[in-house]
Amino acid sequence: MTEADDQRFAHSACLRARGTAQEGKVAFAELFFDLIFVLTIIQLSHSLAAHYSALGLLEAAMLTLAIWWVWIDTTWVTNWLDPDKAPVRVLLFVLMFLGLMLSIAIPTAFGAGGLLFALTFVAMQIGRSAFTAYVMRRDWPENSRNFTRITIWTVFSAVFWLAGAFVGQEARLALWLVALGIEYVSPALGFAVPGLGRSTVGDWPVSGEHMAERCALFVIICLGETILVTGRTVAGMELLDGFTIILLAAAFLSTATMWWIYFRFGHGEAAHEIEHSATPGRIARTAFTYAHIPIVAGIILSAVAEEFALAHPHGPVDFKTASAIIGGPVVFLLGNIWFKAAIRGRSPLSHLVGIAALLSLSVLVPFVEPYQLFMAAAAVLFGVALWEFLSLKSTRADDVATV
Repeated sequence: MTEADDQRFAHSACLRARGTAQEGKVAFAELFFDLIFVLTIIQLSHSLAAHYSALGLLEAAMLTLAIWWVWIDTTWVTNWLDPDKAPVRVLLFVLMFLGLMLSIAIPTAFGAGGLLFALTFVAMQIGRSAFTAYVMRRDWPENSRNFTRITIWTVFSAVFWLAGAFVGQEARLALWLVALGIEYVSPALGFAVPGLGRSTVGDWPVSGEHMAERCALFVIICLGETILVTGRTVAGMELLDGFTIILLAAAFLSTATMWWIYFRFGHGEAAHEIEHSATPGRIARTAFTYAHIPIVAGIILSAVAEEFALAHPHGPVDFKTASAIIGGPVVFLLGNIWFKAAIRGRSPLSHLVGIAALLSLSVLVPFVEPYQLFMAAAAVLFGVALWEFLSLKSTRADDVATV
């Protein structure tokens, strides 16, 4: 952006000032907005644990994708709009209340709560996009047109969201998947609208620091849910003996290792890459909008796995327990592969080997108990983090020696 653009943004009633130290700062209003998603993640993990089946997994995946889309779309908006300015702050508070209603509807979204879920989701998506198009119309008309196109696409998807709320469970799932497909495909199509043209990633100059920090905070929320699950499950036990403490330590190690893999080896690099890219919108769309989906889903599934393993550590390992214990870390590592490949241009070998090792644990399922499988998966995950740490440490040492 030019210096004239920076001056226009600085005096705008809603836009973030550019070219200042405050450009990438996460506002307190954004952190307050995130509180709703603490409840949302809890609702998602509890609903999945209570209805763990093939259909339950599909429904949970669909709801997770919908919730993530609401959150990440809001993050894109607050990358450009300043939450410290009154109109934008009001927008976040309205979205926060609607998000509360959305979270309440999650457990019964495919039953009696379907209409509440659809109405609040549609209101958040259309309302936020229309508001952004309106407040940008004078100071940033190019991006206002982008959001006009986005609003039209959200209205199109709203037809399927609302239609799904008035039919039975299976038909609802089908219609909502169509609606979700429209939401997810539209950015790749540039939100093309006849007569209004299409957007390009060059139209989306973003603050990498802000985008990286916002996504990192959402990952923290998800990791926090695994801590809550661990604490709540153990607190409900009648006896806290040595075995339980060891299993508690394994659960905490698993959560801490996911934090290590994500924050130590990807988050900072992504912010730097976006800030120094000629097309920051392209990297932000790939690394944050899409690649974070399996990261978030993997953490939620891992929280469910911890609940299963801690609540019933002994006995045979059934399918739902094995799939959660193995599947959670696998999905999490797949997301990190995608994320890190988007910013580094290559996939970490440690993650690929880790996925293979986790999948190989499936042969042990008939011969082990749930706690043993859980501890083995945690050990594999820790091994992945240690491998990546030593590998990157060696690479950086070689770079210094070369210089």
